[in-house]
Amino acid sequence: MSTPASNDRVINFGAGPSALPLPVLEQSQEGLLNFEHTGIGIAEISHRSPEFTAFLAQVEANIRAQLAVPPTHAILFTQGGGSAQFAAVVLNMLARYKLLHPERAGADTPLDYVVTGSWSKKAAEEARRLTLGGHARVHVAADARAHSADGKTFDTIPPRSAYTFSADPALVYYCENETVDGVEFSHEEGAPTAFPFDLLNPSGEPKLLPLVADYSSSFMCRPIPRLAEHAVIYAGAQKNIGPAGVTVLIVRQDCLVDVDAAARLGALPVPTMFSWKTLADSKSLYNTPSVLSIYVTGLVLERMKALGGPQYYEELNRKKALKVYAAVNDGQEKGVFKKKVKDGSESWMNVVFEVLGEGAEKRFLDGAKERGMAGLKGHRSVGGIRISLYNAITEEQADKIVEYMNWFVAEELKNKQ
Repeated sequence: MSTPASNDRVINFGAGPSALPLPVLEQSQEGLLNFEHTGIGIAEISHRSPEFTAFLAQVEANIRAQLAVPPTHAILFTQGGGSAQFAAVVLNMLARYKLLHPERAGADTPLDYVVTGSWSKKAAEEARRLTLGGHARVHVAADARAHSADGKTFDTIPPRSAYTFSADPALVYYCENETVDGVEFSHEEGAPTAFPFDLLNPSGEPKLLPLVADYSSSFMCRPIPRLAEHAVIYAGAQKNIGPAGVTVLIVRQDCLVDVDAAARLGALPVPTMFSWKTLADSKSLYNTPSVLSIYVTGLVLERMKALGGPQYYEELNRKKALKVYAAVNDGQEKGVFKKKVKDGSESWMNVVFEVLGEGAEKRFLDGAKERGMAGLKGHRSVGGIRISLYNAITEEQADKIVEYMNWFVAEELKNKQ
């Protein structure tokens, strides 16, 4: 297998910040020097300039059109990544709940969390920390670890029978794709490992569900199922659509509440910068946003639109994932690799597995580096190998890692003889 020249770009399989399309990176260089023919670079220009505000409006329009976001939902841009939204979700949704139910005490205010991996676990932990004073109670509606062999590992989506949703929670939270653990809800609605939307409202009566989804590592990789039924969808940009620094929120209008009015009724006060209504009222320009990150995100979205949008990427990502998982499964059958996620719960975006044998993982990583492939080491909390197949990874690049995996398996077997 050939080794790239030292000045070539490597293939970035990192989990985030992740690969960006090369044409977008080249195009962004122009904007760094002269944005929209203003003579000022995008990293220097005022966020309140007519050129940038028009660009921001186009970014919003692009997301709305490509994901078919209905007018019932606002699209917002903020900072702090997904981790900041762990807190913002709790505070804004509790404010909404208090305005709807001013008479209810904290013990009567459940926060439902579906815990399927490291990030939903962190979100539930943040909710517990914020509500220590008794403002609400965190209820784990399902915990995937209970369905693993050791009772500790996140390696599967819980079965439908495991979910115990509260009757009237302030929020129901789930993470669509767990970047660290490589676990994702099935893309096929009604599958055993799909998110059980129907269990949230068994009566079937019209109802505004307080459903919150972290889509950080799968945003824009495909259309979002039942988007209109969600109260909030949020995503850090640095996986599929841009660099780190900007977080996209899709928020239903009834969740843009007066947080100060709720605080006067006894809800937890919400910092101004965490208030979704403040963001919406200011069109995401209450303070200086992540201008450069929004610019690159806008370029990525324009390119996505030209290629066919999330529908195009859904088919592309399906192909990439099938090829890589076939190589993992083949390596497992031959005793070289070991899958870390059960069948039916595998992530399209983050393929995780172990390389078996003393020193084998290092050999795998060193060999990949020699061939111009980077970002393959698993998260520090779980180890192993992680191949992230975000939108910017082409099918040809996926083919290269598959070719290397197959070669590595053959070499390991040869050396064992």
